[in-house]
Amino acid sequence: MKRILAMALLAFGAAGAAQACPDWRLEAAASYNLSGDQLRKAQGADVIAGGENYIWNCPGINPQSDQGAGYFTSNPDFRFFISDLERYQLVVSVISQCDSALLINTQSASWYYDDDDNGNLDPRIVLTRPISGQIDVWVGTYDGEYCDARLMLETFPR
Repeated sequence: MKRILAMALLAFGAAGAAQACPDWRLEAAASYNLSGDQLRKAQGADVIAGGENYIWNCPGINPQSDQGAGYFTSNPDFRFFISDLERYQLVVSVISQCDSALLINTQSASWYYDDDDNGNLDPRIVLTRPISGQIDVWVGTYDGEYCDARLMLETFPR
């Protein structure tokens, strides 16, 4: 009986661990409707960077960009519905009080990750040919700690 119970707990624990990953299907902490034109003037939002899910333990996430360490929440920190984006490049960056990391899932179901491209141990991702629609954003940290951060979005003509 103990063996059956132990196997059931192990199976449940493994299933729970597999689900503990960033997931664009989950509800975001905040959602915004914006346009490419509105983002010509940089827009920002405060967030607590960090999370409990180590990105490389998540088999369904294969970023098209950097390959560094990072810990993120399961739910997106932000969900953006952005229209009229095709004429622009979209720059997504973070300014934080720690070594932050950035994870994005775009309308085309592509994953992007960055750790330090904004300088000062902060991330920055430039989407050179984004398409209008849903973009989910997670602001995590390199080492699993938590800190205050600010997410910034801005567009530039192509």
